[in-house]
Amino acid sequence: MEQRHLGRTGLRVSRIGLGTLTWARDTGEHDAADQLKVFRDNGGTLIDTADVYADGGSEYLLGRLLDSLVPRRDLVIATKAGSVPDPDHRFDGSRGHLLAALDASLDRLGTDYVDLWQVHAFDPLTPLDETLQALDIAVSSGRARYVGVSNFCGWQLAKAATWQLAAPGSRTRLASTQMEYSLLQRGIEREVLPAALDLGVGLLPSSPLGRGVLTAKYRHTTPPDSRGASEQLAPFVEPYLDEPASRIVEAVATAADGLAVTPLHVALAWIRDRPGVVAPIVGARTARQLRAALSVEALTLPDEICQALDDVSAPVHRYPDQDWSTL
Repeated sequence: MEQRHLGRTGLRVSRIGLGTLTWARDTGEHDAADQLKVFRDNGGTLIDTADVYADGGSEYLLGRLLDSLVPRRDLVIATKAGSVPDPDHRFDGSRGHLLAALDASLDRLGTDYVDLWQVHAFDPLTPLDETLQALDIAVSSGRARYVGVSNFCGWQLAKAATWQLAAPGSRTRLASTQMEYSLLQRGIEREVLPAALDLGVGLLPSSPLGRGVLTAKYRHTTPPDSRGASEQLAPFVEPYLDEPASRIVEAVATAADGLAVTPLHVALAWIRDRPGVVAPIVGARTARQLRAALSVEALTLPDEICQALDDVSAPVHRYPDQDWSTL
């Protein structure tokens, strides 16, 4: 699999990442091991997890598989901290919480360092400079090689990157930002993506298959073994089952028929090759599903199909994104 630099850093990662959101919850150790083996055998290196996935179970399961199945040195491990299960305080970006969470992640993963440590979300109740100081400490102490953010809007990303450049003594720079991005969710193109491109921050799209909807499996019914049929996950899928989304899915399916590939391949190839994108993070229930996704490596979409998909999925961006003087 092709390797790409993560933003303006020397860190190289596979251009498809493996997400572990369901590990230790819907995906047991045997299936997780199969996925990790398939991923590595296909040249994958970037594994994405978080301290809140399965209440830490995802990290623990990944740690159990390290070395026994795949050497630690062969993987680029990315995890996150900052989300908390408290309904009154969903995010905690304080220095104390973040560094304690990092130590706990390292313990569960059974490793001395993570390759990429990400702040899971912006905390409006903690001064941003305190959050960023935690990133400095993580890197200077050797517990994290690179750092990034997740779910930061455009001004938050720009403020964080600017603070790092301007703060006396700061040596750490953001390598990445992880955001939901797909043909069904192009909202980051308004401000986040331009900011990331300007700042040299690599983009790691989450939910690149539109929460599974872009595979076209929901075109006619809801498969009983899908997220849409799960009581827990159905609300996660439901926003992308409306009429505008249906038109985009039909366009993806039409393109797939013309190229003799699957809708999954078309949707994943489109997002993988967007400007600023380093590696879409793909989650799978089974090794077979993951293998199908990784086979997209051989596909590059023709320009005319990319343009058609751009047109059918184009978000509405007016003032102030357009030139206001001509309106």
